[in-house]
Amino acid sequence: MNALEIQGVTKRYPKFCLDHVSFSIPEGCIVGLIGENGAGKTTLMKIILQFIRKNEGQVKILGRDTEKGLGELKEDLGIVLDEGEFPGCFTCKDVNRMMKKVYKNWQEDRFEELARRFDLPMDREVKALSKGNKMKLRLFAALAHDPKLLILDEATSGLDPVARDDLLDLLNEFTRDERHSILISSHIVTDLEKICDYIAFLHKGKLVFVQEKDLLKERFGMIRVSERELSKIPGEAIRGLRDNGYGAEVLVERAPELETFPMECPTIEEIMLFLTKEAVK
Repeated sequence: MNALEIQGVTKRYPKFCLDHVSFSIPEGCIVGLIGENGAGKTTLMKIILQFIRKNEGQVKILGRDTEKGLGELKEDLGIVLDEGEFPGCFTCKDVNRMMKKVYKNWQEDRFEELARRFDLPMDREVKALSKGNKMKLRLFAALAHDPKLLILDEATSGLDPVARDDLLDLLNEFTRDERHSILISSHIVTDLEKICDYIAFLHKGKLVFVQEKDLLKERFGMIRVSERELSKIPGEAIRGLRDNGYGAEVLVERAPELETFPMECPTIEEIMLFLTKEAVK
């Protein structure tokens, strides 16, 4: 069974359209959602969570159609949104006690263990926490009731590199249990490259691709050539190009006719940037 299935999801606004987006998340996998600001990532997540209504399409979570709401799925969902917040006058201990009344499966010991492990001060009020610690609090609250699907929007924002790396390890630990799956968006594409099994790329409301991360790197190559050599690359193979004044960096789809060119493996961020600059054919 897929943890999440999105079929033809469309949302129309006067100046933007999320256009017939379709992909699935297999159980036990992490899918990274990438795209520039305004690409539709947060809109898609809000549709999945029933915060806004779609114009077309279907969303299923753990095999259940979400059209009638998420009430039956509450225990199985962990949610972290960039704009969410607990009451400022609460301490982290208060949050732990409160959440026990919200979730049947709430694990106080698990919450406290995560707080100790990642240096989250339990006696400090939420309003006095740093941005990074507020994000940790939201993430630990999403994890401590053992959900089957985590939906994370910019969950590593505001964290220093060491804290981000620690939390990425935590997410990897979470999906070692094959019942657990994650959909995560982030502007820090290198974070997603570390942990994701699949990458879904949104650009101007359209899904450009959703593909296994390793196969994505096998699909594309980066060639660095002089201006003279550039003309030898077949135009149909070029997916993005950056002129540096002395030559060019060219993102290509790998093909037998390109084997004579020295080719590097691009990062996920380079693939996104070059496809975006090419306006995505």
